Amino acid sequence: MTFKSSLLDRLASRQARISVVGLGYVGLPLAVEFAAAGFNVIGLDVNAEKVASLNRGESYIPDIPTERLKPLVESGRLCATTDYADLRQVDTINICVPTPLTKTKDPDMSYVINSVDEIAKICHEGMLIILESTTYPGTTQEVIVPRIAARGFNVGENVFVAFSPERIDPGNKVYQVHNTPKVVGGVTPACTEVAMALYSASIERTVPVSDPTTAEMVKLLENTFRAVNIGLVNEMALMCDKLGIDAWEVITAAATKPFGFMPFYPGPGLGGHCIPVDPHYLSWKLKTLNYNARFIELASEINTSMPIYVVSKVTEGLNDEGKAVRGSRIVVLGVAYKRDVDDVRESPALDIIGLLEQKGADVRYHDPYVPSIRLEDHRHMDGVQYTDALLHEADCVVIVTDHSTYDWQHVVNHSRLIVDTRHSTHRVNGSARVVSL
Repeated sequence: MTFKSSLLDRLASRQARISVVGLGYVGLPLAVEFAAAGFNVIGLDVNAEKVASLNRGESYIPDIPTERLKPLVESGRLCATTDYADLRQVDTINICVPTPLTKTKDPDMSYVINSVDEIAKICHEGMLIILESTTYPGTTQEVIVPRIAARGFNVGENVFVAFSPERIDPGNKVYQVHNTPKVVGGVTPACTEVAMALYSASIERTVPVSDPTTAEMVKLLENTFRAVNIGLVNEMALMCDKLGIDAWEVITAAATKPFGFMPFYPGPGLGGHCIPVDPHYLSWKLKTLNYNARFIELASEINTSMPIYVVSKVTEGLNDEGKAVRGSRIVVLGVAYKRDVDDVRESPALDIIGLLEQKGADVRYHDPYVPSIRLEDHRHMDGVQYTDALLHEADCVVIVTDHSTYDWQHVVNHSRLIVDTRHSTHRVNGSARVVSL
């Protein structure tokens, strides 16, 4: 029996031992799906608090209720560790570690490289290794394969390597791991086959592509598409402001066209780990080939400037009230990067707060999901309690994240000046003066 057929048999019978490295917003939901499909799963994370929480059956990810996690832990289907040595006997490893940018917007591959180096030490014949972390085209072939081959393995024969981009959308109640199609690109056809067998056990549809580099590019196209279109609509908002036109009315009317148009909406800037970050991986890779990804660079320039535009709106609004930003009390509602999540990675709220403080404002924030934040200067800021007085005493309320828990009628009734970056209050009448993007 070949290593491929043996692994396929173990996957089909649910006897294969599964592992997921990186137990964050991507890794934990994936580990839970594998365990729910009948596999024994061991997760690994360098964060001992996450590991301890998982082993108690307590979820720390909003998309995974503790009520779903706890039975899997109690049944022995799912556990976690901080030690790579505990993965020596597993059959498959999915790598779901962060791939951030450096300050110069270059890829920071240290998490992936460290993980692969540790995995190479415990790799054995018949093992399947899949990278899910978003990265530049060529990573699987250039980073993973050489490190595994250096251990004497023949990829595609006695060890299998593939790339399958994560498609997690935190807070999405409709599309989650099990019903979001999974793109899979193996180093060899055999690698693709065994990777698809793993995912097919818990995910409704798998989509094979010719190789890992193609799969890596698929993810970058998805998020570059969104970043560029958001950049376009943000610039539309800037242009409409110059022309004295309501950008939201323009977009709403354009969206009535039943073909050839897809609505995107302006906002305070991009947030989250994917859209603000992933296109730069592609741009960086193309620079090594003497190609300038102009759309990506321009979209990034526009999107990253939106917090400055929001602060200018606050300044204008206060000026109209005869007040300066310096000394004004400003309340920011919502600091998560998107509605109904607790994720503040790359959130534009952090930049908005920092810029307002630089201008001398007294800034407070409230977010029902985020009790404290860490600002760019490494200071911690605690959220404040949401009360009538919080709104009454604010010289300006800035809506940055439109959490569904907020009562916008209440906000408008109890505020004097609102800068609404999410078009949340457009259907609400009240005494507050509202300034929209």
